[in-house]
Amino acid sequence: MYKDIILASASPRRKELLLNAGYSFTVEQGTFDEDNVSKELPVTMYVQQLALFKACSVAKYTRKNALVIGADTVVYKSDFGIMGKPCDREEAFNMLKNLSNTHHSVYTGISVVRTKDFKIVTDSVETLVYFKKLSDEEIYYYIDNYRPFDKAGAYGIQEYASRFVDKIDGDYFNVVGLPVSRLDSLIKKEFVEE
Repeated sequence: MYKDIILASASPRRKELLLNAGYSFTVEQGTFDEDNVSKELPVTMYVQQLALFKACSVAKYTRKNALVIGADTVVYKSDFGIMGKPCDREEAFNMLKNLSNTHHSVYTGISVVRTKDFKIVTDSVETLVYFKKLSDEEIYYYIDNYRPFDKAGAYGIQEYASRFVDKIDGDYFNVVGLPVSRLDSLIKKEFVEE
């Protein structure tokens, strides 16, 4: 395992997932304008680009031999498109109403950058999530009490919104925000510590 691993994300959920998986790492949040990545890209390319830009925005200032991990998660529905973080109560309601009684995909892009030679590997993971039928009252209760404005698709599967989920097909941790198993496999395959 690499001694120097940097998570290029301020997400408390990603931090917790990496800690629970036994990783030792530091957190550094880079800066870049997400609006520079076109939502017209295929969704897998979109999340990989965001993850790559996050990782590179930290890696370019890191002098030591480290692995920098970037990640980005979106909710996607073919008739709605990419759902990022809602900007207000109305947008959160519209997202959750659209997800009610149907299924959607959660995509997370991951990117790992080795700072000594800027070797870059990116990947993405998709998980299908099936929602029960939600009443307007349930949706508003959730929004007003749990304020999901920092979550893609306006919900967090690991908390109260777990009540909305009928079933999932794929990696649960991907829906939380980081497909830890895929990340671990990618690091072991592509980056051998010297």
